[in-house]
Amino acid sequence: MLQHVLRALLVLALLAVGMSYVEAGGLLEEYRVVLIIGALILAVGVITVDLMIPRKSLQALSGLFFGVTVGLMLTYALTLILSLLVSAFAPAALVTTPVYRATVVTLKNPDGTVKLDERGIPLIEETKIQVGERDHPVIAATKLTLGIICCYFCVSFIMQTKDDIRFVIPYVEFSRQLKGQRPLILDTSVIIDGRIADVCETGLIDQSMIVPRFVLLELQAVADSGDKLKRARGRRGLDILNRLQGNKHLDIQVLDTRDMKAEGAESVDLKLVALAKELNGRLVTNDFNLSKIAKLRDVPVMNLNDVAAAIRPVFLPGEALNVRIIKPGEEPGQGIGYLDDGTMVVVDQARNRIGEPVSVAVTSVLQTSAGRMIFGRLEVPAVTNNRRKA
Repeated sequence: MLQHVLRALLVLALLAVGMSYVEAGGLLEEYRVVLIIGALILAVGVITVDLMIPRKSLQALSGLFFGVTVGLMLTYALTLILSLLVSAFAPAALVTTPVYRATVVTLKNPDGTVKLDERGIPLIEETKIQVGERDHPVIAATKLTLGIICCYFCVSFIMQTKDDIRFVIPYVEFSRQLKGQRPLILDTSVIIDGRIADVCETGLIDQSMIVPRFVLLELQAVADSGDKLKRARGRRGLDILNRLQGNKHLDIQVLDTRDMKAEGAESVDLKLVALAKELNGRLVTNDFNLSKIAKLRDVPVMNLNDVAAAIRPVFLPGEALNVRIIKPGEEPGQGIGYLDDGTMVVVDQARNRIGEPVSVAVTSVLQTSAGRMIFGRLEVPAVTNNRRKA
């Protein structure tokens, strides 16, 4: 809406400037209609150039003020150049126009009395004194036109590119998402997982973090699901978000993407990839398939499973660990348990030990981007073996 109001004001302002040319001493009065049509054509041309820029989000009042300030500074520089060109090449009649001040003096007799005419009206004398010079009306109208166009372009540019502009001197930041070198964009899986909050509390991450609006809506839909397990996962994700926002050393925001290209994508995964590419950010996820899609689109990805694997203690074959068997495996005799960090442990000959803590000897470890799996066998205490032999 602000863009339409701004364009309407541009048309009216240029029409007013066109009329001022008509009143410039009668020089162009015979071209009254041509000037009005020319002002309209100029306004349409300026708006057409503006529409060629891809549509972006509207700017706030601070952006409007900053755009006008930059436009006025640019106008001042251009008018100085115009004045130099006019003084060097234009006729003297178009350079400046003298400014006079009228002075009225009452005539007096030698005796100090006021002179009167036949009707008894005091006689006065009017004199003109030149007090300065000003631009010719044509030059002044040209400078005004330059000012209007410069302010329009600066305001429009700031309003449409507020997410990309970052000034260093003075440092002005229109969006908090550009605080770090690359903003981290969180997806639903990594929020529900919850380990990202633990990583942030260590101080390892100093970039700003972004939660897109469509991810928040998906998380809310999961929290409102009729399935008990999904509802618990969704509520855990919302709790993790509150925990992240409560971290004073972390810059996190919910980004409204309704005016961005990412909103035009079909699925949430494609929206995330498009948003990360548009913001030049890094996608943070636990989804293996989403990681593959992002890499195909040349979008940097931080897979939290890879990060956890890099800092997780390595289990070597022959090492022992304790785990509780909670369900049967796919193969006959297998039992499955999980470590505290969620690592799956597949134990041979442990199907009949479901619900019991067991000691497992590691036989092999399989590491993928989807997570880590540990394979092992039951470790039978030596005392038990001696008793059986006895």
